[in-house]
Amino acid sequence: MRRSPLATPAAGVRPDAPRERLEELGAESLSDAELVALLLRTGSGRRPAREVAHALVERAGGLRGLARAAPAELRGERGVGAAKAATLAAAFELARRLASGRLRPGDAIRSPADVHRHFYPRLRDAPHERFLVVLLDGRHRVIRSVLTSVGTLTASLVHPREVFGPALREPAAAIVVVHNHPSGDPTPSREDRDVTARLAAAGELLGIPVVDHVVVAEQGFVSLREAGAFAPAGPPQVPRPSGR
Repeated sequence: MRRSPLATPAAGVRPDAPRERLEELGAESLSDAELVALLLRTGSGRRPAREVAHALVERAGGLRGLARAAPAELRGERGVGAAKAATLAAAFELARRLASGRLRPGDAIRSPADVHRHFYPRLRDAPHERFLVVLLDGRHRVIRSVLTSVGTLTASLVHPREVFGPALREPAAAIVVVHNHPSGDPTPSREDRDVTARLAAAGELLGIPVVDHVVVAEQGFVSLREAGAFAPAGPPQVPRPSGR
């Protein structure tokens, strides 16, 4: 049975040997920098992995900042090449997916809160806006989600061709679109509203309604359907839970 991390390390387990401490006491006994060092595995020249990991965490301002860093930024630290940067990025993405309890195929979207609950953890650490399309079947059950663009939301960046292409190929009966505001404020911008109106009109022409466009952020979420960004003739709103 694994020992408590508060217990005294077993004889022969050095305090400066994180791999051995992990095996003896569990991963929770290690610091953030030590966990990062285990992912790096090796350092560079005379610079050990622990030193490289500590520098990465310090420069990023902590683990949250490191999780936000792009692979190119990680490679800016001496001793971190493309392979190590990819390993770190993959580890943080796995952590985000685990934390999100992300929607699985067959799960139903019943409210804008469902969208926020499942997608905000996935988008929380993204340094730029990310636009996702959630493909739904006729009963609003998830088929899959697709990342279609990265960057500030504009009509030129979020084109109906990229948004509805995956829906036509599945085929999907409807879609929900979601994007994040890295600023933490979910208030929709004029561009958010313009993109929503354009996509809603395209969806009506294609027979694939846009059920909602949800902006997620640290301070909460906003449904653009509830905010009045959809034309009155648009498809029905996703019902909110009755609370009963």
